[in-house]
Amino acid sequence: MIVPYEALITLPSDTVSQLIKEYLLSQFEDGSFADLDSSQFDAAISACKQKLKLGELVVEYSEDDESIAIRQREHIQPTAFGE
Repeated sequence: MIVPYEALITLPSDTVSQLIKEYLLSQFEDGSFADLDSSQFDAAISACKQKLKLGELVVEYSEDDESIAIRQREHIQPTAFGE
């Protein structure tokens, strides 16, 4: 199930930030941001927020394992969007 962006922005900002950080960490094979300074990491967070707003990234809740994660829109099955 896809969490609509409108619902996402009603969550506490710390919750959304943690979800974004978890997504960003998953994008690196070693799970490390050692090569990024704080301004680059902040820029990556801002870019992720913008992609969520534009719908390029979506938040998916999995009822099967009761997890929530950010995913690229093209990697989500159309049925998750209610299509």
